[in-house]
Amino acid sequence: MRVRLPLIILLAVVTAFFAWQASQLKPDASFEKMLPVLHPYIQNFLKRQDELKGLGNSVRIIVQTTEDDIFTAEYQDLLKRITDEVFYVKGVDRSALQSLWTPNTRWMEVTEEGFVGGSVIPDDYDGTERTLEKLRQNVLKSGQIGRLVANDFKSTIIVAPLLEIDPETGERLDYRRFSQDLEKMVRDKYQSDTITIRITGFAKLIGDLIEGATLVGLFFLVAFAITAIMLFIYSRCGWLTSAALLCSTVAVVWQMGLLKVMGMGLDPYSMLVPFLVFAVGVSHSVQIINRFGHFIYHKVSRVEAARLTFIRLSKPGFIALVSDGVGFYTLRVIEIPVIQELAVVAATGIAVLVLTNLILLPLVLSFTGVSDRCISYRSTKAHTRFRHWELLARTTRRGPALTIIGVCAVLFAGGLYYGQFQKIGDLDPGAPELRPDSRYNRDNAFLTENYSTSTDVFVVMASTGVQQCSSYEFISAVNYFQGVMNTVPGVQSAMSVVDVSKLSIQGMNEGSPKWHEISRNRFILNNSLSNAPNSLRNTDCSMVPVILFLDDHKADTLSGVVAAVEDFAEQYNTDAHRFEMAAGNAGVEAATNIVIRDAQTKMLLWVYGVVIALCLLNFRSLKITACIIVPLVLTSVLGQALMAALGIGVKVATLPVIALGVGIGVDYGIYIYSALLTQMRNENSLEKAYFYALKYSGTAVAFTGLTLAVGVGTWMFSPIKFQADMGLMLTFMFFWNMLGALLFLPALVWLFNHRQLEAQSTTR
Repeated sequence: MRVRLPLIILLAVVTAFFAWQASQLKPDASFEKMLPVLHPYIQNFLKRQDELKGLGNSVRIIVQTTEDDIFTAEYQDLLKRITDEVFYVKGVDRSALQSLWTPNTRWMEVTEEGFVGGSVIPDDYDGTERTLEKLRQNVLKSGQIGRLVANDFKSTIIVAPLLEIDPETGERLDYRRFSQDLEKMVRDKYQSDTITIRITGFAKLIGDLIEGATLVGLFFLVAFAITAIMLFIYSRCGWLTSAALLCSTVAVVWQMGLLKVMGMGLDPYSMLVPFLVFAVGVSHSVQIINRFGHFIYHKVSRVEAARLTFIRLSKPGFIALVSDGVGFYTLRVIEIPVIQELAVVAATGIAVLVLTNLILLPLVLSFTGVSDRCISYRSTKAHTRFRHWELLARTTRRGPALTIIGVCAVLFAGGLYYGQFQKIGDLDPGAPELRPDSRYNRDNAFLTENYSTSTDVFVVMASTGVQQCSSYEFISAVNYFQGVMNTVPGVQSAMSVVDVSKLSIQGMNEGSPKWHEISRNRFILNNSLSNAPNSLRNTDCSMVPVILFLDDHKADTLSGVVAAVEDFAEQYNTDAHRFEMAAGNAGVEAATNIVIRDAQTKMLLWVYGVVIALCLLNFRSLKITACIIVPLVLTSVLGQALMAALGIGVKVATLPVIALGVGIGVDYGIYIYSALLTQMRNENSLEKAYFYALKYSGTAVAFTGLTLAVGVGTWMFSPIKFQADMGLMLTFMFFWNMLGALLFLPALVWLFNHRQLEAQSTTR
C-alpha cells in the first residue's frame, strides 16, 4: 500500500488536467447530426441539398404589427431594416434570403400586352400613399398571401435559409450564437409595443434548447444536494458522504475533459448524460462505503478495510460497469449521429467510473476512515432486528414467491398489451422538445393560425432526364401525383412547378378558368415554365420538388404520407420519371422515425445480449443470469407501456432512456445476487442468506434507488419538455429496477431452485 499517496497525487493531477479541458467545452449542435444520414430518404436529400434551397435548414422571422396593417410606410421601413439586419447575421445563406424586400419575391399578371411583372416592392417606392397602394396591388398579384404575407395582412415572414458550414472559415454553424444574434439583432432591437417579432425553425429551436439546457446545471446542483443529504442520513458520516460525492463528481469532470480531448462537445440531447454518470457513480459508491463501514465497524484498520472492500466488490462492480458501458455503447447501432455521439459520451463516462469509483474511492477511504458517529450508528443498527429485512426475506418462501411471480406475470402481460400502442415520433404539434406554452411553440402556433402554409413541409423529389422537366409526360405525372397527395389525410396542400404552368397557360388564354390545365404542346409548356422560380426546379431541369404542406408532424400523419408516396412510386415510377423521398423538416422527421422504429428492437437485443453475456461470464449460470435479467425485461416492457399511456413518443430524445434504464438497473441485481451467492456458499438457507444479503447490499440498493429516483424526479419541473419526459421515465426505471431487484429477483431465485432447496430441507 506504499503507492497510495503517489497514486492519489497522480489521479489529482489527471483530474486537474481534465478540469481545465472541461472548462473549454462548448455546446455543440448541428442540423446534419440530427439526420439519419444512411437512410435512402436522407441520402436523396443530401445529394440534392444544393438544389433544394429553403427546403432544408431555415428559420422564419415573423414581423407582426398590432396596429393597422403591413401597408404603412412605418411598417415597410421597419421590415426593410430587419431584412437588412438578417442579411448580415452570420450563418444565413444570403443568396436565398426572402422577404417582401428581396428581389426574388416577384409578382406577375396578364394584360393585353402579355405578361408583365417585377419585384413586389415598386421600383419607385418612396413610402407615399401612391406607392403603398401599388405595393398592395403587387402583393395581391404575387401569390404570396398565406406564404410570406399573413391572411389578415397583419404580419409578414422573412425566410432565412442557413449554411451548415461557414464558407469562409469552414466552421460549423454555432446554433447558440446564431440564436443569440437573432435575439439581439432582431427581437430585442425591433420588438416594441406595436411590433411583435416571432421566430421559428430548427436553428432557433436548438438555440432555445441550448439556452434552456443551462438550467441542467441548476437541476444537477439540486440533485447533488438531495444526494448529499440522503447519503449523510444513510451513513451518518461526513467522510463517507464526502468521499462518495467527490469520486462521482471526479468521474463527471474526467468525462467532460475527455470529450474535449476527443474533439467533441455536448449537444442538447446529451447534456443530461453527465448527471446519469454521476448517478451510476453514486450507485456504486454506496455499495463501497457500505462495505467499507462494515469492515471498520468490525475493528479492521482503514487500509485493510479499503483493501478488503476492493477485493469483495471489484469483480461485481467491474462486471456491472462494463455491462452499463457496453449497453450504452450499443446505441451506436442507431444510425443517427446525435444518438451515436450520445452513446460515446455515456460509454466514456462509465469507463471513467472504473477508475474513479472502484480504485480512487477505496484509496480516499483508506486515508479518511469513518467518524466515531458512524461507528456508533452502525452499532445501533447491528443490535436492531431489521424487522423490515426479515419480512422482505420471506419473499424466498413458496407462498410469497408465487404471489410476486403471479403479479409480475400479470404486469408483464398488461405491459405488452399497452406497449403495442406506443408511437414512433412526435405526438404533439409544434416542437415537442419544449413545453406547449414556451415562446417558440407560441410563435409556431401563430404562424400556423395566420398563414395558409404549414411549418411542417414534406418534399418529394420528382426526377427525370436532363432538360426533360418540361415534357408533357413528366409534368402530367407530377400533376397526377399532386392530385393524389391532396387526398391523403394530413396533407393541407401540394405545390410544384405544375401550379406555375397552369397559371401561365390560363394567363396566356385571357385568364379563362377552363385553360387552368397543363398542355400537351411542348412549346406551350416550355413557355409556361419560363417564369418559374429557381426554387421549383433545378438548373438542368432534371428535378422538380413537390412540396406538401402538412397539418402537423405527428407520427400518424407522417406514416400516412410516407405510405401514400411509396404506393404511388411503386405503381408509377418508370425509367423516364421517379418520385423519391424526402426533404423538408417533415421529410427528415419521417426518415428519422423509420430509422428509430427499425433500430429500437435491434438496440434492445444488443443491450440485453451484452448484459446477458457478461452475466453468464461472471456467474456461469443460466439460472442466475435469468434472475438478474428478467426483472430488467419487466421494467422495459412497463416503461414502454408507460410511454404509451402518457403520450410520450419514441424519438431521438427519448429512445436512449430505454438503454440507459437497462444499463443502470443491472447494477442492483448483480450486487444483490453476489451477496446472496456468498451467503448461500456458507450453507445458509435461502431465506437466511437473502436476509444477510439485504443487510450487506439491499440497504444500499434501496437507498440508491430512492435517492436517484428523487434526484432525477426534479427534472420533471424543467421547462424543456424532453428533459421532463426523461426525468419521468428514469424516475420510474430507477424505482422499478430497485423493486425488481429486491422483490422479483429473490422470488425467481426460489422458482429456479425450489426443488433443490426442498431436497436439502428434507435431507436436513
